[in-house]
Amino acid sequence: MYQHLKRAILEQLHPGGALLTEAEIAEAVGVSRTPVREALLRLETEGLVVLYPKRGALVLPVSAREIDEVIEARTLVEGHAAGRAWDRRADLVVALEPLLDAMRAARSAGEPTAFVEADRAFHEAVVEIAGNRILGDLYHRLRDRQMRMGVASMRMSPDRMDRAIADHEEMVAALRADDARHWTDLVVGHVATTAGYLRGAQA
Repeated sequence: MYQHLKRAILEQLHPGGALLTEAEIAEAVGVSRTPVREALLRLETEGLVVLYPKRGALVLPVSAREIDEVIEARTLVEGHAAGRAWDRRADLVVALEPLLDAMRAARSAGEPTAFVEADRAFHEAVVEIAGNRILGDLYHRLRDRQMRMGVASMRMSPDRMDRAIADHEEMVAALRADDARHWTDLVVGHVATTAGYLRGAQA
């Protein structure tokens, strides 16, 4: 139940501002209210909903401040990770190419959720290969927030997928070249471009 509700929120099936009730969810899914209540309590601790006794759970909208804070964290972590990952760029290219293919396939199928998942996996691979487990854990905790923001952005602007694919193709090409600074600049620049789209989707 928890995973079902969480995915529905992250994929914007329950958008920010929606009021969910235990009875409606339980009836729709075919379960008792108890697992629904437990799932909503867990989602509240993760900052995705706020519970109101006898009324239901309000899905928290993505705020401008949240977007700014996530982008700031991504810039710090990914910029550092890109520099650390350079010495293992051959291994990184092998890891990134199938994820880039998955992004292309999701674009062709018109599936923004699958696209964002592949996009996130691409960036997580860069952070993971950098080898700092603490930064990796920090980045992983941003995943849910990035997912919800990203799906909204892709749905509002499908051409965003085309721009993202072009950015990621350029990043992979840079890894095959011999300019570490250019590679790092591309990673940081891509995060900045993403920030603009996310703010546009939130406005």
